[in-house]
Amino acid sequence: MSKMPALFIGHGSPTNALERNDFTNAWRAFGQHLPRPKALLVVSAHWYFGATAITAMARPRTIHDFYGFPKPLFDFEYPAPGAPDLAKEIVELAKPNWVGLDQDQWGLDHGTWSVLTHIYPDADIPVIQLSINALQALEYHLKLAARLDALRSRGVMIIGSGNVVHNLRRLQRDQPDQAYDWARRFDDAAVEQLARDPGDVLRLADHPDYGLAVPTPDHFIPLLYVAGLAAAESSKPELLVQGYSMGSISMTCYGLGAQMELRKNASSAARLPAAVPPEQSNM
Repeated sequence: MSKMPALFIGHGSPTNALERNDFTNAWRAFGQHLPRPKALLVVSAHWYFGATAITAMARPRTIHDFYGFPKPLFDFEYPAPGAPDLAKEIVELAKPNWVGLDQDQWGLDHGTWSVLTHIYPDADIPVIQLSINALQALEYHLKLAARLDALRSRGVMIIGSGNVVHNLRRLQRDQPDQAYDWARRFDDAAVEQLARDPGDVLRLADHPDYGLAVPTPDHFIPLLYVAGLAAAESSKPELLVQGYSMGSISMTCYGLGAQMELRKNASSAARLPAAVPPEQSNM
């Protein structure tokens, strides 16, 4: 079996789950073009806590981990099955790193289901989530990604879901498709770095705009998993879609082994509801 592709998705607002726009149409194109995986392993920005864990329940619940959004979003369900046996394989594959088997605490958060509902709308492919260990340095995630690369030869698609630029305190509601100069500079620097040397992606932490673009690392770290997978096989991710939302969110997406020709520039990502304070939304 040839290797499954890997993806990084800039997921933006959870309301993208309910909308059709340039970005969600691109995500739908991913699902239509890419080979069907046996299972999906997702590293979502929204499971960020002090341990490395993997969902290991047979039926992961749909988690509505946000605030102030419309009721249809809280009613949304993505009833994909889990993959307990695959979770156990990952525990072994990650050694000597410890990975805990989560039987009942987490599930599928909106960083996962808001994109998978477009990529695989039938929710019939098993899905597991890998947490982001907030206590570990950035290098840890690159190395763990390299260990996970073997899964791709077993039919598992690995998806990182976050945003290369993610600064909720600088959001501009009146600029739905625009970006600050610093946001564009940093997003472009990420494109250049991944095209040149994904194994050296942590050079981005020294970029002068890193502090504004990545005020917290949770949404940036999922990109490191795709960069680490690329470095493990001495290849480079492809830029699939590039665009922005509300000034300080990058919606840029990458593929590894995806071999897709898509429009590189997109717009019209979902926004926040007007009454929601961005920094309290958990977007």
